[in-house]
Amino acid sequence: MDDRDLIERITKLVTQEQTLQQSPDHDPSQLQEIEVTLDQLWDLLRQRRSQEEFGRDPSVAQPRDPKTVEGYIQ
Repeated sequence: MDDRDLIERITKLVTQEQTLQQSPDHDPSQLQEIEVTLDQLWDLLRQRRSQEEFGRDPSVAQPRDPKTVEGYIQ
């Protein structure tokens, strides 16, 4: 998955997230799942860009597990 694919997937998930948030009877677990996936995708995109910035192969970046990305201080 390249940066363009990641951004496209992030965009789609953000749209889904917004739709769910606007629905009064949304499924909280589905919303939580989308939020975690978004955090993982943003983290992967940042990893890829960091690798590229320092002249390394961005494809070595790997998705981190949900506990790791959810533990980041924002």
